[in-house]
Amino acid sequence: MTKKQIAEFTLSDGKTFLAEVDQIEDPNAFERVANVDTNQLIIRAKKTFDQVLDEIQPVASEIITKLSKLNTPADEVEVKFGIKLNVEAGAIFASVGGEVNYEITLKWKNK
Repeated sequence: MTKKQIAEFTLSDGKTFLAEVDQIEDPNAFERVANVDTNQLIIRAKKTFDQVLDEIQPVASEIITKLSKLNTPADEVEVKFGIKLNVEAGAIFASVGGEVNYEITLKWKNK
């Protein structure tokens, strides 16, 4: 079982949020922050959440670009995938059983 710890990610406006992440060993990937209220150690990710999302955006854009080139492009496209935050890597497409799953819904309206 993987140990969990709390990581603080910074938003582009400077605000922060906490996320549960797998415990990591690389001391260069984060900064230790003490949470006085609960005595629980919190680590601060070196990448901002905006930087993490920048890593995801090209993948989502590629999916949308490819789907828009269908012979009969859909009127609506919905793509769902899981994202796991990681202090070292940023964002990882979440997997189940070693596979990454995308749920893609295409809708055509009767004209």
